[in-house]
Amino acid sequence: MSTADQREFSSDGYLDMELLRLLTCGSVDDGKSTLIGRLLYDSKSIFEDQLEAAEKASLSRGDERVNLALLTDGLRAEREQGITIDVAYRYFATPKRKFIIADCPGHVQYTRNMVTGASTANLAMILIDARHGVIEQTRRHSFITSLLRIPHLVVCVNKMDLVDWSKDRFEEIRSQFEEFAARFEITDVTFIPMSALLGDNVVTRSEHMDWYQGSSLMHHLENVHIAGDRDLIDPRFPVQWVVRPQSDEHHDYRGYAGQVASGVFKVGDEVMALPGGLTSTITSIDLGGEPVDMAVPPMSVSIQLADDLDISRGNMICRTNNQPAPTQDIEAMVVWMHDQPMVIGKKYAVKHTTNSTRGVIKGMKYRIDIETLSREEEVQQLGLNEIGRVTLRTMAPLMADTYRQCRSTGCFIIIDEATNGTVGVGLILGQNV
Repeated sequence: MSTADQREFSSDGYLDMELLRLLTCGSVDDGKSTLIGRLLYDSKSIFEDQLEAAEKASLSRGDERVNLALLTDGLRAEREQGITIDVAYRYFATPKRKFIIADCPGHVQYTRNMVTGASTANLAMILIDARHGVIEQTRRHSFITSLLRIPHLVVCVNKMDLVDWSKDRFEEIRSQFEEFAARFEITDVTFIPMSALLGDNVVTRSEHMDWYQGSSLMHHLENVHIAGDRDLIDPRFPVQWVVRPQSDEHHDYRGYAGQVASGVFKVGDEVMALPGGLTSTITSIDLGGEPVDMAVPPMSVSIQLADDLDISRGNMICRTNNQPAPTQDIEAMVVWMHDQPMVIGKKYAVKHTTNSTRGVIKGMKYRIDIETLSREEEVQQLGLNEIGRVTLRTMAPLMADTYRQCRSTGCFIIIDEATNGTVGVGLILGQNV
């Protein structure tokens, strides 16, 4: 978000959240890339040279019409295979709202990429092929969106043109999904029948499905309420670096820079720095070099305190009456993202907000069977794309909340120290007592 965007405050004093982050997910060939291409095309959010490139590529492939999926499948390997491999991010806007949309891969072996795209999303679009209904990968992605607590979910029943625009088929799929989703927490679900290829119910209402009385996908995306999704109750400010200008003009300036994870910080607030526990008062908040009276997520600011405290990268500034409890023993749901399985007793690097430490996987309580959502308790490892509940012991305390309370401070990544590659993502359930 640009400095100009961050400066747009609404009438109640909070940041105007006009930016919607969303992702598409679902199984292979459900039409995710085509849907995004249709959104871009029908909302006139693509450049002429992009459309010409897609037309040329479609002609070379022998397609009967412009393949809108080529507007998002940017990698050559993706175009040649007709699949999405990496997460493709696209930016577009309408007069009502700005969007960042992540096109996530559908293949099982790329589920870890889907987790990456979902980590910051406000809304998830799960595509279902109307011919196939709810399948295993649909369940997998739906469970992950629930696990990552994405606030809003749109189930796009796509390719309705291939089932003769059948209302009965749409209602059947809706019942299938609702029966499955009732087992976990999804608070806001919208079902839309559509044809991404032909554009029905994507930007404009469909003439083929007059039995559907809901809004089009674009209308829903423009109007879904997301301002209430922000945690404005628990102030959390992970310090990224200490700002100490060397110029004569600012020789006495000492600020703490980072991104507000949650809550509201105002000039004059009494705050505490963790893990030290020392307190002080906010004297100024700078945004882009200019003073502001308050900061809310996801603003990147520099905070100056009245006292010269010992604060460095990895520390956290919070309110004195609202603070996370530092802990070294954590229980978390872990999504494993590497071919090499998770090893109990092995040391890994752990990164939580701006803090880095080392940790040991102490044990594993169960693994989730994605197909049935049952718990497999007699297991001792997690393989690629598997999800399980583990206990972790870190060398240094983490200033962590539960993921349910705060997404930003309730998660961490696990890094293999030998390869420096990210191998897992953890969602904190609480302290291991």
